[in-house]
Amino acid sequence: MAVVEIVSFGYLHDAPPAAHLTIDLRHHFRDPHVSPELRYMTANDEPVRTAVLNTPGIDALVDATATAVAAFASGPSAGTVTVADGCAGGRHRAPTFARALANRLVAAGHAVVVTHRDIDRPVVQR
Repeated sequence: MAVVEIVSFGYLHDAPPAAHLTIDLRHHFRDPHVSPELRYMTANDEPVRTAVLNTPGIDALVDATATAVAAFASGPSAGTVTVADGCAGGRHRAPTFARALANRLVAAGHAVVVTHRDIDRPVVQR
């Protein structure tokens, strides 16, 4: 199986990293940033992970992305498959999605490396 690199990021901090697949979580999935009690937390905090993972459609998107990764990994050219997933600030949705995808891929036998580019950046005031 191919090595899979997953990079979570925030669109408001910098351009998306280069990737085979880029998943944009900004417009279709509930943003914990709008809840004052979650705004200054990150995906390292259980309430944020629960809020994101309970959003309709997230689990289906994790499954679809895992299927796409498997397709890339089964191609004739061996090598790392890179998935970038982004939300506005990179602290809530993107790292939670990255972890869920990593868990799914590891269960399927892939070697996975996860990087959270912007999780420790300051909260974006918007």
